[in-house]
Amino acid sequence: MTAPGTRSGTPAAAHTDDDLDVEEALALVREPREPREPREPRGAREPRPDAPATPTPHGEHAHGGHSARRHRATPWPLARETAARAARSVARSGARRAPVSVPLADALGLTLSAPLDALTDLPSFDTSAMDGWAVAGPGPWDVREEGVLAGHAQPEPLTDGEAVRIATGARIPGDTTAVLRSEHGRLDAQGRLHPTREVVHGQDIRPRGQECRSGDQLLPVGTLVTPAVLGLAAAAGYDTVTVVPRPRVEVLVLGDELLTEGLPRDGLIRDALGPMLPPWLRALGAEVTTVRRLGDDARALHKAITSSTADLVITTGGTASGPVDHIHPTLERIGAELLVDGVKVRPGHPMLLARTKENQHLVGLPGNPLAAVSGLLTLAEPLLRTLAAHPAPEPYTVPLAEATHGHPYDTRLIPVVLRGDTAVPLHYNGPAMLRGIAAADALAVVAPGGAPQGAETELLDLPWAAAGIGVCFT
Repeated sequence: MTAPGTRSGTPAAAHTDDDLDVEEALALVREPREPREPREPRGAREPRPDAPATPTPHGEHAHGGHSARRHRATPWPLARETAARAARSVARSGARRAPVSVPLADALGLTLSAPLDALTDLPSFDTSAMDGWAVAGPGPWDVREEGVLAGHAQPEPLTDGEAVRIATGARIPGDTTAVLRSEHGRLDAQGRLHPTREVVHGQDIRPRGQECRSGDQLLPVGTLVTPAVLGLAAAAGYDTVTVVPRPRVEVLVLGDELLTEGLPRDGLIRDALGPMLPPWLRALGAEVTTVRRLGDDARALHKAITSSTADLVITTGGTASGPVDHIHPTLERIGAELLVDGVKVRPGHPMLLARTKENQHLVGLPGNPLAAVSGLLTLAEPLLRTLAAHPAPEPYTVPLAEATHGHPYDTRLIPVVLRGDTAVPLHYNGPAMLRGIAAADALAVVAPGGAPQGAETELLDLPWAAAGIGVCFT
């Protein structure tokens, strides 16, 4: 088993400017090292990943084995790379997302866009590292009546042969030789303090500036804000930090057949994606600004897309070429640039990625729930991760506990649970099923043709199962 790599790395080189524009922050994000799929036969080359796909005539079925759209489908690894590059192109175009200053309480999971420099020495004064006595000179010592507590003003200096009770974190009196821990001293009948072991000059004293000096760089640009980073920032005197803002996402739920409550009935089904996508997107670092249910209304879809100011618009359903699949015609009507039109992956083949404005993209997810999850992790995750200047997770592999069927030509994403050092494929993994993914720890990336038992297989972590900042759903 190859262990997962570090998910919140620190860039190799620190940035020296006080502030960082988003293009520079994005440049610090590591490129994902995805495996390449086998080369296509001559004559079946894919278009360049940054080239727009040719619109498909309305009515051509997205799943047709020999349709033009089927041949244009992008290999799964290339689709993920294209989504990440699309986010970088936003910064290059000049439509940069300006860094923002946020309170520490709101910064978890964001990326520093300015270095965290020490505002003062840490500690800012000599402090006691232990409860005990501050002592001056060799013992035994006369003990001063009044002790020294943390948070109080500078105490009076000690004289040789004198000691004073001191608490952890309290300021060290002037002329102190060392701090004698409570368990290493004893008081005699006359109240004099005796050491029970050797006293070393400076012991258990945290000198001013031990951790850093004012102006030292504590953390560089590109650092992911974790709980520990928040603690360090607070200790260093920060109330706010300068970060790359969360990408703003608008979710458009399409389909006249969807119910928002109650049991399925009369040909209607419950909407699973409306409740599922917003928290999942927040776990990927996005700010979900709106969730709108539009039904199968081409005019409403056109208005919603053209009026949106979000960084990313996500639609559910309508990505194929049925009579009420309005995504492709709407994108063609508004002059959007199709970057990915179908992906060689199961489930989720008819997903798409389009550039709708200079600073906005649209990810079209299939309407089937597990197929939508596939589209979310294939196209939305790399794009959001890059917009947020998060480092790409290190690919890792785990052997499969049993042989797994594959698609003849496409990558398969299969829910798995981790048992010991193996990944166990789960049943109920059809495009319309959520039972498998609801119990899963990860998705296994199964190459075309399938994988035998014991084959090392790449895993995509799920936010609630992965260790790290991604578990935060707020």
